[in-house]
Amino acid sequence: MKPETDSEADPIFDTTYDMVVVSNRLPVDYVGGDGADTRWKVSPGGLVTALEPVMRANEGAWVGWAGVADREFDPFEHDGISIVPVPLSEDELEEYYEGFSNDTLWPLYHDVIAPPSFHREWWDAYVRVNRRFAETAARVAAPGAVVWVQDYQLQLVPRMLRESRPDLVIGFFNHIPFPAYGIYSQLPWRRQVIDGLLGADVIGFQRAADAGNFSRAVRRLFGYKTRGTVLEVPGADGEMRHVVARHFPISIDAAAFEELARTPEVQQRAREIRRSLGDPEVVMLGVDRLDYTKGIRHRMKAFGELLRDERLSVQQATLVQVASPSRERVETYRQLRDEIELMVGRLNGDHAALGHPAITYLHHGYPRQEMAALYLAADVMLVTALRDGMNLVAKEYVASRYDDDGVLLLSEFTGASDELRQAVLVNPHDIEGLKDAMVEAVNMPPRERARRMRALRRRVIENDVANWSATFLETLTGVGKIPGGVSDALRGAVSRLAQTPRLLVALDFDGTLAPLVDRPEDARATDRARAAIERMSEHEDTRVALVSGRALDSLKEVASPPSPRC
Repeated sequence: MKPETDSEADPIFDTTYDMVVVSNRLPVDYVGGDGADTRWKVSPGGLVTALEPVMRANEGAWVGWAGVADREFDPFEHDGISIVPVPLSEDELEEYYEGFSNDTLWPLYHDVIAPPSFHREWWDAYVRVNRRFAETAARVAAPGAVVWVQDYQLQLVPRMLRESRPDLVIGFFNHIPFPAYGIYSQLPWRRQVIDGLLGADVIGFQRAADAGNFSRAVRRLFGYKTRGTVLEVPGADGEMRHVVARHFPISIDAAAFEELARTPEVQQRAREIRRSLGDPEVVMLGVDRLDYTKGIRHRMKAFGELLRDERLSVQQATLVQVASPSRERVETYRQLRDEIELMVGRLNGDHAALGHPAITYLHHGYPRQEMAALYLAADVMLVTALRDGMNLVAKEYVASRYDDDGVLLLSEFTGASDELRQAVLVNPHDIEGLKDAMVEAVNMPPRERARRMRALRRRVIENDVANWSATFLETLTGVGKIPGGVSDALRGAVSRLAQTPRLLVALDFDGTLAPLVDRPEDARATDRARAAIERMSEHEDTRVALVSGRALDSLKEVASPPSPRC
C-alpha cells in the first residue's frame, strides 16, 4: 500500500493499494454498532476463502457493499485486509441487485431455467451502481495496480476502469455460467455488457465452454478476431489490445476441510447425526442455496418415486436436504420455497415411518464445522444442479472424505463435472436415469467407492483454491498485458529447435492458421500463415502437417495451402 499523493483526493481514501479486489459483497458482514464500536464478522463463502490469503500477502484492499442498505461506512481494517465499503440505497438494492442482477442476468445466464425480466430502469440502476464501484476502485488503486473484479453483478466495471485508469492491470472472473449466443442475444443491452467485460486484460470463466460462448458472442457482436483464448480488441489509442478469455475452474481450501473432518468433535457429531435419523443403512445428502437452478425438485421427485416403487425404503435410505435461504424478496424464490416445502410434506406423509423420516428438510445455513459433520455422515452426496458455474459443495464433500468412502452423484451440467469425472455423472432432467444412478450409488461396493473417491480427492487436493487464484493472477500479471518482442525462454526453445536435424511441424487449422468463425465453412488460413507454411516447406529437413477434426474434403477447401509437403 502507498500513501495517497494527489492533494485533491478524497480524504477518506488516504491510502492506495497495489492489489484491489472488487465484488458485490465485502468479505465481512455488518453485525452492529456505530463508529468505533462497529462490529463485523467474516462472511462465509468460497470467494472469501479463496482471496483472503492473497489479500493479506499483498496488503490489498477489498471494495464492496457492506450488506446494509442506506448506510455508509468509512474504510477500515479487518483481519489484515483493508475494507472499502460502497453504499447502496434500498432502491438500488431492489433494481440493481434483486432486479437486473438476479431477475435478469441470473436466469438468462443459467439457460433460462426461469424466464428473465427486462426492465430499462433496472438497467439504468445497474449502470449507475457499476460506475460507483469503478470510481471507488479507481480512487484506491495505486499506479499500475492489479484490480480483480468479481462476478456478474459488476460486468461494466472493467471498461469503466479502463477509461478512467488505463495504467491498471484489470482482471474479471465470472463465477456463473456464460450462455450460448442464442440465449445471450436476448439481452437488450448485450453489446454494452460485452464491451464492459472487454475492458479487462484477462476474463476468467469456470468452464472452457463458457469461455467459448463468450468469444463467439464477441465475434458476432463486434467482429473482433479471436485466436484461441486471445481476443484482439481495438484500444482507445488505436493500438490493438490483447484480451485473454479462458477458463480457470475455482476450487476450495481442501486441506482445511480435511483437517476439520479429522477432528474428534466433527466425527462424533457425524455419528450423532446418523443416530438422529434412525440409523438408516444409507444417508443421502443435498446441500444447496434454495435456488431453481439447483435441481432440488428433481432429486426429491426421483427419491419419492424410488420409495413409491419400493426400490428403496425409509428403513434403508433417508434424504437430508439443507436449503439455505436465498433472495427471499424475489417472488420466484418465494414460490420455489413453497413448492419444495409442499413436496417435503407430501413425501413424508406418504412414506415416513416413526423414527424413519423420508426427508429431513432444513431451511437454514450451517457453520463449516456442522457441514463437515454432515459430509462425513452422508453415504451419498446428491448434486443435481440443472446449471451451475462450478458447485463447490461437490468439492467440499470430496475434501471431507479423508476415509476414501462415500459416493458423489454429480450433474453433468455443473462446472465440477469437467474435473470430477470419477463421480456418478447424471442428467438431472432424466428422472429415470437419475433414479437408476441413485440406486447405483446406494448399492456401490466398498472397493468401487474407495477407488472413485481416491481419484476424486487427488483432483480436488491438487487443484485447490490457492492454485486457482495463483493461476489467474499469474495469467493476469504475466499474460494479461502481452509484452512485445520475444522472451528469453521462447528464444531458447526456438534455438534448440533450429539445431534439430529433422523437424515435423504439426499445425492446428481452426484457431491457429485460421481465426475462429461462427460458420466453419467460412474459415480461411490467413495470408501470413500461408506464407509461413510456404517458407517452412522450402526446407528439405522440415515437414509440415495440418491437424484438424474436419473431413479431408472440408480441410482441402478451406485451407488451400500452397502445396506444402504434408
